[in-house]
Amino acid sequence: MKIVSWNVNGLRAVLKKGFLDFVNEIDADIICLQETKAQPHQIELELEGYYQYYHSAERKGYSSTAIYTKEKPISEKYDFEDNQDHPNEGRIMTFEYDSFYLVNAYVPNSQEGLARLDYRMLWEDHMLDHLKELDKHKPVIYCGDLNVAKEEIDLKNPSTNRKNAGFSDEERDKMRRLLSNGFVDTFRYLYPDTIKYSWWSYRFNARKNNAGWRIDYFIVSERIKEKVIDSLILNEIYGSDHCPVVLEIDI
Repeated sequence: MKIVSWNVNGLRAVLKKGFLDFVNEIDADIICLQETKAQPHQIELELEGYYQYYHSAERKGYSSTAIYTKEKPISEKYDFEDNQDHPNEGRIMTFEYDSFYLVNAYVPNSQEGLARLDYRMLWEDHMLDHLKELDKHKPVIYCGDLNVAKEEIDLKNPSTNRKNAGFSDEERDKMRRLLSNGFVDTFRYLYPDTIKYSWWSYRFNARKNNAGWRIDYFIVSERIKEKVIDSLILNEIYGSDHCPVVLEIDI
């Protein structure tokens, strides 16, 4: 099975930059998108062989996620089970398949000055609870823009970003806690020493200079880590400030 995850930074924008060609060429079983910034009625896509699912934020042009899948899921859930503590930002899609759960997420950014860090910490706690509950029933594949570079190897300039959103001690600790609770970062599992990034700022020629961050992940239940065939970062694919990441898994 091949699963793609991509923060497209605006689905309508990336459609003008070769997105459909990419979909046809990659021929994935499932495609998970983040930051689509669109309502379903704003999108008219002909994707032969795919069922299309959209989860849009209440605020127009903001956040939002989507999944295109060749196999219809057994069940679909959106957001957390108890969503009273969370605004409707279209950030989580949980699909059940025969042998696993798929969670597609666009994790909230802690923002400049870590203004939204407290909310981010709450969100991370609820996501861990969500993943652990799913994992009691079936293995989990968790993917998306998780908005954290866990270790110094995961970004170009760790020393100058120590207290910035995406590389704060608090966010990194939450990722470490997740991975200590029965989950595996598939890219680091296969490539412990490889330096590769999935996001680059639009400023300062960051992508040209490869001054990036690895903040897009495929994380799986530890008990299926041996089924992972490959975990790829397609940094040759343009169209967004993120590039797609790919999981190939025998499940």
